[in-house]
Amino acid sequence: MVEKLAERARERLLARNGVSARFFPAEAHRLAGACRRMAERFLAGGRLLAFGRGPYATDAQHVSVEFIHPVIVGKRALPALDLSIAFGPWLEAILRPEDIVLGFGPPEGDPEVAAALAVARTRGAQTFALPGEDADYAVAAPSPDPFIHQEMVEVLYHTLWETVHVFFEHRQLPGHDVGELTALYPFLGAQQVDLGQVVPEVAASIVAKAREDERLRAEVARDQAELMAAAAVAVADRLRRGGKLICFGNGGSATDANDLAIDCILPPPGLRPVQAVSLSLEPANLTAIANDVGQEVMFLRQLIPHARPEDVAIGISTSGSSKNVIIALEEARKRGLLTVGLLGYDGGEIVRRGLADFALIVRCDYIPRIQEVQASIYHVLRELIDEALNGQG
Repeated sequence: MVEKLAERARERLLARNGVSARFFPAEAHRLAGACRRMAERFLAGGRLLAFGRGPYATDAQHVSVEFIHPVIVGKRALPALDLSIAFGPWLEAILRPEDIVLGFGPPEGDPEVAAALAVARTRGAQTFALPGEDADYAVAAPSPDPFIHQEMVEVLYHTLWETVHVFFEHRQLPGHDVGELTALYPFLGAQQVDLGQVVPEVAASIVAKAREDERLRAEVARDQAELMAAAAVAVADRLRRGGKLICFGNGGSATDANDLAIDCILPPPGLRPVQAVSLSLEPANLTAIANDVGQEVMFLRQLIPHARPEDVAIGISTSGSSKNVIIALEEARKRGLLTVGLLGYDGGEIVRRGLADFALIVRCDYIPRIQEVQASIYHVLRELIDEALNGQG
C-alpha cells in the first residue's frame, strides 16, 4: 500500500506545478497593478479586511497575520483584520472607502462572500474576489480541486504583502502628502521613481516566487513521497483505533493547523470526515495560558487534557525550532501519541531531537515559500489518509 500511495503523492504534488505554471504568468502583471493600488490605500489610512467561510476563513486569518506581523525583519505592520466570524454585519459597521476587502471562497464561489464584496465595492473599497467575477481584482478559480485552488490563492495573497512593501520601498505614490506616515515609513517623500519600470519588475518577481514553489514541490515529490505515504498509513491506523488529529502551530502555521483540522472534519466531496482539533483555534485558551503561565506552554497545557494514546500530534513549524511546538511534541511522545512534524529549513530542533515519528520538511529558508509548499503537503497527506482508511493503494 505504501508504494502505491507514494506514487499518488508524487502525482498530486506535481499536478499542482502544472496549475501554478499556467496561473501565475497569466495573473502577475494584473496582480502587480493591484498591489500598487493597495499601497496607495494603506498610505491613505486604509485597512485590509478579509473574510471567508469554513476552511476559507483560515485564509482570512493567514492574510491578516501576514500584514500585521510580516515575517521579514524590518517590514512594517499594516492594519488588517479577519472578519470571518460575522463578516456581513462587521463590514456594515466598520467599512471605510479607503479600505481593501478580500473575500475567500471555494472554486465555485460563495454567494454570501460575493454579496459582501459587492456592498464593499459600492462603498468605495478596493475589492478582491478570490475567486469571483465582480471585484476590482476578480479571478477565476485556478483549479476546480478545492485543495489546489486554496494553495494557489495562498501563494497569491502572500505576494500581496510582499509586493505592497516593494512599492513602499520604491517611493512611488505620486501626489501623496505622507505627513505623519514618515514616522512609520521614513523612506517616503524621497525622490519618486517611474512606476512604469517598477510594475514589470514586480510582475516578474511574482512569477519567480511561483517557480520557486514549483521547484520545492518537485523536490518533496522526489524525496519525501514515500515518507508521506508511510505517515498516512500510520495516521489511518490511529484513526481506526478511535484516535484524532491534534494540530498546532504559531502565526501562519496556526492558520495552517486550523485549516488542516477543518479539512478533516469538513472535507471536500469524496473524502470522509475524520476526528481532528486545532489547539491554535482557541484564542481564549491561548491568551490565558500565555498571560498567566507563558507562551511556551500554550499548546502543552491544552494537549494534556485532550491527548489520548491513540491520537496523532501534528506540530507545524517553519523553523522546526518553535519552543511551544517542541514542548508539546515532547509531551505527546511521553503519552504514546504518534507525532508528525510539518517543518522548514533543515527540520530544526524537532528533527535533531527526534521528536517527530514522521518529519516532512520543506528545505527552504524563506517562510512564505515554506508555508505554501507545506499546504500542498498536508492537503495531499489528507487525501492519502482517506485512501489508507478505505484500504486503497
